[in-house]
Order: sequence, then C-alpha cells, then structure tokens
Amino acid sequence: MEVKFSCYDTADYLKTEADITAYLDAVMEDGAPSLIAAVLGDLTRARKLSQLAREVGMSRQGLDKALSGDGDHSFATVVKVTQAIGLRFTFKPTHGGPAPAGH
Repeated sequence: MEVKFSCYDTADYLKTEADITAYLDAVMEDGAPSLIAAVLGDLTRARKLSQLAREVGMSRQGLDKALSGDGDHSFATVVKVTQAIGLRFTFKPTHGGPAPAGH
C-alpha cells in the first residue's frame, strides 16, 4: 500500500476572521519577530498575495521575501501588511510588567 503525503500549509486553514485572530493571538504570546513575520506570510497566502503586494507598494517577490522567516522584518513592512489585510495592533500590558511612571 502506497502512502501519500501532501504539503501542509497553515494558510489553507485560515478561513475565518476568528481563525486568523486566534492564530495571531497564539503567535503573539511568543513574540519572536521571525515567527510574527512568518505568520503574516501565512495570512498573505490565505489572501491574494499579488493584490496585497500592490496595496503595500511592494513586488510580489519582495513581499514574499519580507515575510519569510529570513526576510526583512522591518516594523514599517509589518504595519503596512497588517493594515492591508484588515488588521490592527492592540497592545496590552504583560503580566508583571513595569509600573506606570509616577507610581
């Protein structure tokens, strides 16, 4: 009996806004910049990469490279991509973080 394997691509499972939000929340717990960029790459593959590249003012290849694990993880690129796919950043205090100034 022959065993068949197929390539796993997370983008195939990001069907709803709830899926995307849960995925991003889980990754943000880790906070590694390369992982965050890779997740944005998954999200762009779940949508139309060429159209998204035009929206952020990059070539398709440039956007793909920027969002790979080895790419340019500039904050400006991350912000452009998140805005283009309809997301925004929300910042929350970390547990045991520093007290606000003056307290």
